[in-house]
Amino acid sequence: MNATAALAATAFLVSLAFALTTLERWLARRRRHEAAWTVSLFMFSTASLAYWAGAATGWGSLSFRVFYLFGAILNVPFLALGTVYLLGGRRVGDKTAVVLALSAAFAAGVVMAAPLVDAIPVDQLPQGREVFGPAPRMMAAVGSGVGAVVVFAGAAWSAFELVTGRRPGHGAASAITPRRLASTNVLIALGTALLAAGGTLYSAEDEMTTFGIWLVLGVTILFAGFLVSSPAPGGPAHGPPAGLAPFYVELWEIATAPPQPPARSQN
Repeated sequence: MNATAALAATAFLVSLAFALTTLERWLARRRRHEAAWTVSLFMFSTASLAYWAGAATGWGSLSFRVFYLFGAILNVPFLALGTVYLLGGRRVGDKTAVVLALSAAFAAGVVMAAPLVDAIPVDQLPQGREVFGPAPRMMAAVGSGVGAVVVFAGAAWSAFELVTGRRPGHGAASAITPRRLASTNVLIALGTALLAAGGTLYSAEDEMTTFGIWLVLGVTILFAGFLVSSPAPGGPAHGPPAGLAPFYVELWEIATAPPQPPARSQN
């Protein structure tokens, strides 16, 4: 296995593990922003699997179409959907999700049916403009561009709220501390920026290896942002309600403390 295929395999395995972890968190809480992030990570792992297949066995029409659809068009918009749910609330997020789902289905049909304007080189991952007509490339530009703007705007807004001391008034963010919210969105924005930067570096064989490094770094930082948004399943999501008397605070701590194993008999 060459270095490019090894990095592609690493990106796939890491993103799949992260997707399964985020799925577990969503199953435990049923929070919509975590569902959107889970979908985004599974799309990323699918694109990474196609990248692995192309790097290991040679690129073909199917592997490139799958890579382009999930890696260049759909991944970032679903990542941005998590930001919409986080900051905009359920009503705005649900409407956005419907539009995004319909757009994703349309994009999938276009990419899988679009004729190739040139042959795909077996040993090199081409740019979209080299093999696709305008429709798939416009979808990639709009999807990644608009999605990235939403992600970056969410990071900037949450950082502004942290600096000004404001508390989010709606959306899932209202249950997250401003510092944690800012860290979440900044990490997601940084991971998105790394993935976007890596996407410009895969036009040659040696650059495909660099692209694999960017993939692994980008998805790792994205996942760190997802984890920062909330504690792990099974533990309390926050401390006792503000304003409780010390007696009730102690009762709350006793009620939410993890169970202790029974003492072993000395006999």
